[in-house]
Amino acid sequence: MLYYLFEYLQENFDVRGASLFQYISFRSGGAIILSLLISMVFGNRIIRSLKRLQVGETVRDLGLKGQKEKEGTPTMGGFIIILSIMVPCLLFTRLDDIYIILMIITTLWLMLIGFADDYIKVFKKNKQGLKSTFKLIGQIGLGLLIAISMLFHDDIVVRVPYDEAVEKGYEITESFETVISTVNNQPKRQKVAYVKSTVTNLPFIKKNLLEYESLVSIVTDNPKKWAWLVFIPLCIIVVTAVSNGANLTDGIDGLATGVSAIIAATLVVLAYVSSNSIAAEYLNILFIPKSQELVVFAACFLGACAGFLWHNCYPAKVFMGDTGSLTIGGIIATMALLLRKEWLIPFLCGIFLVENVSVMMQVSYFKYTKKKYGEGKRIFKMSPLHHHYQKSGMHESKIVTRFWIVGILLAVFTIITLKVR
Repeated sequence: MLYYLFEYLQENFDVRGASLFQYISFRSGGAIILSLLISMVFGNRIIRSLKRLQVGETVRDLGLKGQKEKEGTPTMGGFIIILSIMVPCLLFTRLDDIYIILMIITTLWLMLIGFADDYIKVFKKNKQGLKSTFKLIGQIGLGLLIAISMLFHDDIVVRVPYDEAVEKGYEITESFETVISTVNNQPKRQKVAYVKSTVTNLPFIKKNLLEYESLVSIVTDNPKKWAWLVFIPLCIIVVTAVSNGANLTDGIDGLATGVSAIIAATLVVLAYVSSNSIAAEYLNILFIPKSQELVVFAACFLGACAGFLWHNCYPAKVFMGDTGSLTIGGIIATMALLLRKEWLIPFLCGIFLVENVSVMMQVSYFKYTKKKYGEGKRIFKMSPLHHHYQKSGMHESKIVTRFWIVGILLAVFTIITLKVR
């Protein structure tokens, strides 16, 4: 909203300083500051309201040290995160941008699913919460929406050399002459095109690109027509896996929040280099036109996570609940897909991945040993993995700090992969 306001003031009244809102860096910085302030200032009011409504966490006795002390701590604190994202987003981004529209839909969509789960747990006293079938349907629906939008919306395109676009038969939406720089910094005039394609960035390989249509070319003579058979399921898997991974990671004070803040900071970098033609050319990654607003949204997300950590760090005054954890996971997944960086998720979201895998290993091994030996055995003392360390006697603050350090290492490695071939 502020973007349009100051654009109007500049065009009609030549207001000094109004042009600042044309700059992504200025709006991103403002978004982070406002997100932090909203979290810190309004967070306490929301926490008091949750306490007044008796929206307290019911803690199962899992034999973990300090667990009973958390009994009654307000949950559904994810509303603080969502408020801190949405208000700066509405103020600092261009709301007619398809990427921002999809991010807003993702945030509200998964917020509703998470809220339904928390509501059933807290007010209906059903510890199981929303049935996993309904959660899965919601996640699949969101993944399907993201995939269809990327496949068919006219504004979601990538830039490739014009000759390559013609050779491969891409659907060209726009073409023009541009001056780019080669590796040797020598100016070179090259015709490029904006095209509809399922092409994405794939780390560690030459040209850093993968075309999903190539995966179906062995079974059909018209791979472009059937590329959606691979792309749509992939989007669904990414959204489901990352949102559930964030949900599983939310088990100790500050763990999911801190890890998500680190991921959000990395997404700011990925969004900036992907939406900047010079940076994208230098890194030899896909330039994604019109995606610069994702930098501002990622900044909102970073500020919201960092601000929520003010209340969620040990000892937590509030838990985010599924209202928050499902939402932050969905935001990360959707942004990675829109930036064509979904193959970086195993590194970027390595903590979420390990937490997910630890649960799968634990459950699978228990069922296997129970069937074979009549008695179920476990790989970990408890899953997800952070509970294993708790059971081993490690204080949760130390666990969280070490997970954050690993998260920072993974974030740096993720950025490095942009240049590794």
